[in-house]
Amino acid sequence: MTDGPRVIGQRIYTAFNTRDLAAVETIFAADFVSHPLGTTGPDAVTRSWSKMIATYPDIHVVVEDMLVDRDRVAVRSTLHGLPAGAGDQHAPTMMEIFRVQGGRIAELWGLSSLTRPGR
Repeated sequence: MTDGPRVIGQRIYTAFNTRDLAAVETIFAADFVSHPLGTTGPDAVTRSWSKMIATYPDIHVVVEDMLVDRDRVAVRSTLHGLPAGAGDQHAPTMMEIFRVQGGRIAELWGLSSLTRPGR
């Protein structure tokens, strides 16, 4: 039996916040597609998370809202542990939608208000 979309949605943020990069292989499908980054596969997620953690060692995600509709999970979250200037006056916000298939995240769409260094 596979985990439902809500459990998978919660696992992604727990894995990121605990720096459990090995969990990426069990959370994301082998043919996972990140539409905002234009990347595919769990290895791309591991690289992206590793870069984010290296840039912001104290970063952690707080899930503010999670809505589930069949195989879709919509999440509004805030990013904490960032240096001043990484967002506006408030903690940067992310809006993400995941499509879950076979107990893993198959696709992701999202937006973030995080200001990246050098921009």
